[in-house]
Amino acid sequence: MDLILAGVICLLGGMVGGLVGVGGGAIFVPAMTVFIGLGQVEAEATSLLMIAFVSVFGTWRHRRYGNVDLRDAAVVGLLSAPGVMIGVVVANAVPERALRIGFAALALFMAWRLMRRAFAAPDQPGGTRPTAPDRPGRQR
Repeated sequence: MDLILAGVICLLGGMVGGLVGVGGGAIFVPAMTVFIGLGQVEAEATSLLMIAFVSVFGTWRHRRYGNVDLRDAAVVGLLSAPGVMIGVVVANAVPERALRIGFAALALFMAWRLMRRAFAAPDQPGGTRPTAPDRPGRQR
């Protein structure tokens, strides 16, 4: 592995993670498969550990701004654990090409959904929600 290239990918992935809340699946996995040459499963597995570090530091910084809902994060995190265990089994059972195609399809679908939401009028379904300080029960 080219350590300089890996370092650049990690720095950029971490910055994007802090900016828009993605990193593992959206940045690290494609970057490791395209630029470093890791296999899809190897990149996904490596990304799972990488995002643990990104998550800790990103959460720490966002918490200082009052942007972290610990209860929601705990619920989603706990409910995601069985899903990731199932996903790991499936990832190791299906052909890598199918996994890459599925990953690309998921990335395109999520991009389309995010674009729709970003360009929707605030008063329409799917429009922007109030920011953290504007939501009831949230304080900075």
